[in-house]
Amino acid sequence: MSLFGDGLDAAVHKAFTRPAPKSAGAQMRYLVKQLKGTKAVAQLLRISQRTVERYVKDQIKKPRADLAARLERETKARWQPQIRAKARQKAATTDGIVVDVHARLGYTAPIGTTDQDRIRHLTVALPPQHAARLFDAQQQGASDDRLRELTAEALKEVYFQDGGSRAGSLQEVQINDVIHLDFEL
Repeated sequence: MSLFGDGLDAAVHKAFTRPAPKSAGAQMRYLVKQLKGTKAVAQLLRISQRTVERYVKDQIKKPRADLAARLERETKARWQPQIRAKARQKAATTDGIVVDVHARLGYTAPIGTTDQDRIRHLTVALPPQHAARLFDAQQQGASDDRLRELTAEALKEVYFQDGGSRAGSLQEVQINDVIHLDFEL
């Protein structure tokens, strides 16, 4: 499970203008329409083509838990792509992104400073360039560790160094033991 990647996806999903299909039949019909056939959906979800056809006709209504999770994930991944792209573009160019993190934050600094990590709860508005870096990395398939590093770098610049006006000798910020993480556009 990708904590930072899923957090970015959840922030973008809040921009949807209509809710994604909820029932298994509606989700299956949507995927069949998007992928232009039951065979492609069957391969995507790792089920038989006949099973897909039965969901489309509402002959089966309740999927197994693992299939329901895959079905919901694939539907949301394809739902309202233009709205999703506009929300990312707006965050990356004008609005920025707000990160709410409750975690153990530490940093590397010169000898003689108090660089002990401790639990902090921060809510910080990150400027558009940091949102752009996060979304670009996510689009290129960056790992959760890389997204964690980018978020830590953004917090270092915006929160700890306050845009360069303090803590100039701060070298690296680390986010560990995440208790809560939320992104808002």
